[in-house]
Amino acid sequence: MGCCNRRCGLIAGAVVGALVAVLGGILIPVGDIIIQRTVNQEAVIEPGTTAYDNWAAAGAKVYRQFWLFEVKNPLEVMDHGAPPVVIEKGPYTYMTRYLAKDNITFHANHTVSFLLPNGAIFEPSMSVGTEDDIITSLNLAVAGAYSAIAPELHSVLEYLIKSTNSSLFQRRTVKELLWGYTDPMLKGAVGFFLDYNSTYDGFYDVFTGKDDIAKVNKINMWRKKSTLGFWNDTYCDMINGTDASSFAPFIDKKEPLYFFSSDICRSVSANYEKTVTLKGIDVYRYSLPPSTFASPVGNPDNKCYCSDMTTSKNCTLAGVLDIRTCQENRPIYISLPHFLHGSPILRKEVLGLNPHEEHHNTFLDVEPTTGFTLNFAKRIQVNMIYGPSNVITVLKKVKGYTIFPLVWLNETATLDDETADMFKRELLSRIQMLEIIQYVLLGVGLVIFVLCLLGYWKVRRSHNQNKLA
Repeated sequence: MGCCNRRCGLIAGAVVGALVAVLGGILIPVGDIIIQRTVNQEAVIEPGTTAYDNWAAAGAKVYRQFWLFEVKNPLEVMDHGAPPVVIEKGPYTYMTRYLAKDNITFHANHTVSFLLPNGAIFEPSMSVGTEDDIITSLNLAVAGAYSAIAPELHSVLEYLIKSTNSSLFQRRTVKELLWGYTDPMLKGAVGFFLDYNSTYDGFYDVFTGKDDIAKVNKINMWRKKSTLGFWNDTYCDMINGTDASSFAPFIDKKEPLYFFSSDICRSVSANYEKTVTLKGIDVYRYSLPPSTFASPVGNPDNKCYCSDMTTSKNCTLAGVLDIRTCQENRPIYISLPHFLHGSPILRKEVLGLNPHEEHHNTFLDVEPTTGFTLNFAKRIQVNMIYGPSNVITVLKKVKGYTIFPLVWLNETATLDDETADMFKRELLSRIQMLEIIQYVLLGVGLVIFVLCLLGYWKVRRSHNQNKLA
């Protein structure tokens, strides 16, 4: 009777173990459904969700570090046609994007529109000097007028340059170069980022994800238009992806991420590079591929970004993007810092540049479950062009068109320790706990099932041997 009880108990234990294991197995897909549903609900941009709370507020502080390029041989460039030699000075750091989104308005088609306020506050403790530091840089007025005025009118420009004692290069403070000054020749304000303060980026109109979470934060319209209208081409004028602050949940690292940047007037893509740990959170790092600013020879998709055969060397020049069509025809070229991934000739025409992938490429650190960007570094270089002239004295010795680097910026933001702890506590820890419960139940159930079966087999074998004896 005792042997029967032991066998029955072991059979019951095996059944219980099997049920526990089955429960754990069932919880895995059920748990995944619960996790997916919870994340999708919290990723929708609407009041009351985690995504909205982070999206609507100013969020993590965004900083822009500026490195300005100083010309070391301005007289040799003008008197002998020597290539300019530059050194970078910086960083000069400003806090930007510290203001919450403005004019937030929800629409019936599951989109929400808003404005992004621009502002810049100098951060002396994060800078190498003060805003009053003097930099020898390209004269923006002379270079801009040279590109805007037809060669037949260069005599007019020559008169304006001489009458105002202007030159190809000038000495200005960091503050003047970045945010603007009154130029004596143009009798108007010029600067790298003129009128940035107290302005807005947008309107943006993005999908909330309420009807389709795969569309969350994707840009529907910018400046009230669904296409850019800068490039005279359907492909290049597309507004793709989000603004890079977040993406749809459950990121597939095999697929690129698409986002639009108003700073460069176009959409780009980023590819998965590696998985890194950020304050205890695993994130996917995405970076811009070298093909982003490649010439049409290397990337045929970029053909519609090439419009000037002369300065682009018949569309063979890699590494720069001519954005004059979205900058009121000012001769501005965008590149990665130090012409990273650019044609070697760019660094022969301007000496002193040393591109480095780690320091000069753009990347995003995206948490794969939620799609939130938790850390990023956007690196952009602003350049202008000047060239030869038979009339303008300061340009007579210049041998060819030169794309001159003015400044490069590193715009960064990362979640703070408090937000990281909240993120881990409120979301990741719950997901991890559910996963642990699933696999513990499965594991414990299987162990009980196997041990009980082994015990049953041993008891039955012993019982049979006793009967034979």
